[in-house]
Amino acid sequence: MKRFLIIAVLLGCVLPASAQWRRQPTPNDTLQSVRVRPDGKVLFQLYAPQAGSVAVTGDLPWNKPVKFEKNKDGVWQGICEGLEDGCFRYSFIVDGLRVQDPKAPLSAEQASVLTKGAGYMKDVPHGAVAQRWYWSSTLKCMRRMHVWTPAGYEKSGKKLPVLYLIHGGGDNDASWPGVGAAGWILDNMLAEGKMVPMIVVMPNGTIETDDMMGEVPLFGEDMVKSIIPFIEANYRVKSGQKHRAMAGLSMGGMETIETAFLHPELFSHVWVLSSSFSPGKQKEYIERIHLNDIAPALNKNFKALVFTQGGPEDIAYNNCKEALGYLKEAGVRYDYQENAQAGHSWITWRADLAKLAPTLFR
Repeated sequence: MKRFLIIAVLLGCVLPASAQWRRQPTPNDTLQSVRVRPDGKVLFQLYAPQAGSVAVTGDLPWNKPVKFEKNKDGVWQGICEGLEDGCFRYSFIVDGLRVQDPKAPLSAEQASVLTKGAGYMKDVPHGAVAQRWYWSSTLKCMRRMHVWTPAGYEKSGKKLPVLYLIHGGGDNDASWPGVGAAGWILDNMLAEGKMVPMIVVMPNGTIETDDMMGEVPLFGEDMVKSIIPFIEANYRVKSGQKHRAMAGLSMGGMETIETAFLHPELFSHVWVLSSSFSPGKQKEYIERIHLNDIAPALNKNFKALVFTQGGPEDIAYNNCKEALGYLKEAGVRYDYQENAQAGHSWITWRADLAKLAPTLFR
């Protein structure tokens, strides 16, 4: 694996939301960096408790500079006036250094990626990764997803099964095809005859809510009501449970559990990567979803339920082990794997994808 190591250095002043497994909450967990107030003024916010000064620059009114003040929680706040409706580029100036907004929806796409050795790009037929926008009836807004289709799909005419693949907290739908190298990994496996041709849908699992865990049921509802229907209306796919799989890492793993456990009739394969039920509230969660009552339906519908981790160094390790205990008590059948001893990292999750994709839809 060393030859193919890709190291992701995420820009920003805080840990991603997936780090919730081992740290105390901060105001940044639910902070909205830009908020349009009812009066039309724009509130900028940045969590930088150690900073001495914060400013904002970009396509903003030059004659009305935004004055920032730091509150007792370490959040810098400034009000921008005079903006008409439209799109505006901006960035923060922290102690004289220009930085991108680490809480912006697209911040996960600003990661610096270092490739050592050959990486994952090989001289094989490559599929296409498309950005698709859809209307979310749950969130009442336009949402984005990335969709990988295998080489030759455009001319094939064949219907294919679908894997729904979800990123973790602090990332977005560009993370799996970007730092996750999902498209390249899938291209290589398909060219080598290791997997069944399929479509891989990578939705945006990040939803801004006041409660970090509040996004989980919202995403589950969006998957069922909007994402799956959009894919089945716009792509040549095989419908029906045996032709659908769902997987997610970290926060995306919780969203996968929420979706698949409450709708087991929709999926045949389910992977939970470096994740568990709600951390710190697992017993409350299994009581909410009535795990003991739905256990027979999970066993009946899931051809494979797989939990993976990156070894004892994975920050989700203890939570996952606790969750597996509850599954065992409820009589739910599952498989457990450690496909890479790389902790809570993309090295682990790429290894999971490479190991598990060949098992789908056989």
